[in-house]
Amino acid sequence: MAKKSHGLRIKSRYKLRKKVRDRGIKIRRALQRFEVGQRVHVVIDPSVQKGMPHPRFHGKTGMVVGERGKSYVVEITDGGKKKTLIVRPEHLRLQEV
Repeated sequence: MAKKSHGLRIKSRYKLRKKVRDRGIKIRRALQRFEVGQRVHVVIDPSVQKGMPHPRFHGKTGMVVGERGKSYVVEITDGGKKKTLIVRPEHLRLQEV
């Protein structure tokens, strides 16, 4: 019997959930721009599947190190290691200083 694939969104039922009145896509969030060197939070928007990072990175903070098409290259620290994510702007929020 073959091992069953559980997919990318397994065990993320509550993490990748929106409140009833927050459902849908916010166009303002899709059009936001970031500069290289800015600190951003990775907050996954479950209504946009494109450019979504793995749910284990939800809530992490990193730095924008570049652009790749419509996406941003974000470097985060996970378990003492530097990791690079390619994330669409819908899943990023600017860190207030």
